[in-house]
Amino acid sequence: MSSHTSTDVCIIGAGMVGLSIAYQILKRFGNLSIVIIDKEPEVGKHSSGRNSGVLHAGLYYQPDSLKAKVCVAGAKRLKKWCEVENLPVLSCGKVITPQKPELDDQLEVLLERGFKNGATVEIIDQQQFNELVPDGRTSSGRALWSPDTCIVKPILVIQRLQQRLKERGVTFLMAKSRLEILPNKKQIVLDTTTVTYGHLFNCAGLQADRIAHKFDVGRKYTMLPFKGSYWQLKKNAPFKFNTNLYPVPDLDVPFLGVHATPSIDGVTYLGPTATPALGRENYTGLQGVEPLMTLDFLRHMATQVIIDKKMRNYVYNQAFDWTSRNFLNAVKTIIPKIEMIHIERSSKVGIRPQLYDKDKKELVQDFVMLEGENSTHIVNAISPAFTASFALADHILDNSKFNQ
Repeated sequence: MSSHTSTDVCIIGAGMVGLSIAYQILKRFGNLSIVIIDKEPEVGKHSSGRNSGVLHAGLYYQPDSLKAKVCVAGAKRLKKWCEVENLPVLSCGKVITPQKPELDDQLEVLLERGFKNGATVEIIDQQQFNELVPDGRTSSGRALWSPDTCIVKPILVIQRLQQRLKERGVTFLMAKSRLEILPNKKQIVLDTTTVTYGHLFNCAGLQADRIAHKFDVGRKYTMLPFKGSYWQLKKNAPFKFNTNLYPVPDLDVPFLGVHATPSIDGVTYLGPTATPALGRENYTGLQGVEPLMTLDFLRHMATQVIIDKKMRNYVYNQAFDWTSRNFLNAVKTIIPKIEMIHIERSSKVGIRPQLYDKDKKELVQDFVMLEGENSTHIVNAISPAFTASFALADHILDNSKFNQ
């Protein structure tokens, strides 16, 4: 038996960005009705729930970028919200170390970006480095210290946010994998329910470009999924990390390199990799393989490798870190004494929904928000979207047609 629901706001995607938009709408307009639709039976099944949990301090991003504008404020707001909600927060900081001497000057670049973005950051010497990460290595005797970087448990954050939204009357329509979108009628037809909306927010993460295309929005974009696999230290490993240890990243590509991350649960994770996935939900083996998408992925990547030196560097330095040998070699650049006997593969795997601009033939570095008819599409909500979620949601509301 079919039913009909009318709502002021419809949100596709019950990840961190979608839930944050709903949360901020209720803070501004408490009397609006909201329906959130997701194809999974529970929140946190994809990018948001598989996030590393690191609340980034805002060091990496170009000062004029949207990421830079919302990361620092977003991190502070989310940390405070978690503390008010009595959710665990690990205030551990982050050390960024040059894995090669020639990368030392990049510390100055990151320091300047951090200052411009409003982050607390300083350069430390060898002694300070050894005190913070005695098992780590700096190739130059210097490193960058970010004391405000902290860690949360993403799935707990998302579940609590869903709980608070339900308490405010938000309707969740979960396990809705099949939907028909009728933009002209402002309707979404599900298996047994038709939802009529006033404004729609597309926060579908890995599927956001496909949803946008149904509104005839963003057709020059497609999603290229990159798999982030993790290893972890064995319980008997002779290493202890009380803070994050990151390598100096290649700022020309959107991946930070393999790093060491302590967790709320006491496990130290190593990773993630950034290797091409065979599908948007290709977490393990042949699960979620999309042959046609994979062919498109390879075609786009081949074009980039031919025309773009930075992508050739990515392929050479990171694309094959899924192999045990390459992964270990990457880790040893920052933790030189580590060996295969000290680590084991983790079940933690995520897919990064990386947007690709087919016209410019390049990976898109910043967040992207596009406007459609009675709709707003967040088609590139990559890191640090989880960190910045509350501030990003405010930016989206301030700059979308919903606010007009």
